[in-house]
Amino acid sequence: MQQLLARIGRWPGLRWIEGRVRALPPWAAVALFVLPTLLLLPVKLLALWAIGRGHVVLGMLVIVLAKVVGTAVVARLFTLTQPALMQLRWFAWAYAQGMRAKHAVLARARATWAWRMARVVQRQWKKRWRLR
Repeated sequence: MQQLLARIGRWPGLRWIEGRVRALPPWAAVALFVLPTLLLLPVKLLALWAIGRGHVVLGMLVIVLAKVVGTAVVARLFTLTQPALMQLRWFAWAYAQGMRAKHAVLARARATWAWRMARVVQRQWKKRWRLR
C-alpha cells in the first residue's frame, strides 16, 4: 500500500505537496503525523454508529478500510517526515526503542519451529508457482 502511495506521490501536484511535507520543521511534522488519526476518528465513529444500527458488515468494512488507508497514509507520512522527526530527541529515542523491541520480537519469532516451517511451505509454494 505504501508503494502505491509512493507512486501516487509522483504525480505532479502531489510531488509538490510531498516536497513541502519533507521540508517541514520537526514539530510541524509531529502535527502532520497525528492528523490522519484525527481525521479518521469521525469515520470510525460513524462506522460504530452503523454497527449499532444493525449494519454490521458495512460498519466492519468501513473500520477495516479506514485502518488500512490510515496505516498506509501514516507510513507514507513517516517516510517523508522521518528526518525532521529524528531531530526531536524524544522521538529518536522512542523510535530506537521501538526498533530494538521489534527486532527482538522478530528474532524470537524467527527462531520458532512454526516460523521455520512456514518459510519452508512458502518456498515450496513459490517454487511450485514458478514451474507453472
